[in-house]
Amino acid sequence: MKILVAFEGSNAANAALELAVKHARAFDGQLVLAWSMAKGGEDEQETIQHAEKKLAYWKGHLEQQGLDCQTHLLIRGVEAGEDLVRFAVELEADEIIMGVRRRSKVGKLLFGSTAQYVILNAPCPVVTVR
Repeated sequence: MKILVAFEGSNAANAALELAVKHARAFDGQLVLAWSMAKGGEDEQETIQHAEKKLAYWKGHLEQQGLDCQTHLLIRGVEAGEDLVRFAVELEADEIIMGVRRRSKVGKLLFGSTAQYVILNAPCPVVTVR
C-alpha cells in the first residue's frame, strides 16, 4: 500500500504524518512524503533548502522506526493541489493523507483550497486531519 502524505512542515502536516505512520504500520504500507512548491527560482532557495532539510529529517526518523519511506520535493510550476493529484496518479497511490487548517467558507472561496482540490480530484481515497 502506497500512502502519499502531503507534507509542508506545518502542525496540520505533522498530524497527517502521525496518522500516516499508523496506517503504514497497520497495512504494511510505504510512506511517500511529498512537499509541493509552485516555483523554484532564486527567490525560493531558502524555502527549498528548508523543505529538503525537513524531508531528510523525517525520512531518517521514519526509517529508524523501520518504516519504508520516500520523500519528494515537487517543484513543477503548478499549484499544490493539482501537483499532488498528478503525483498521486504517477505514484499509483492507494491513499492520500493531508492536514487541513481551519478556514471559513469565505476564506476558501477567496483563496482556494488545496485540500478541497485534492479531495475532489484525487484518484484514491483522501483522509484529512486537523
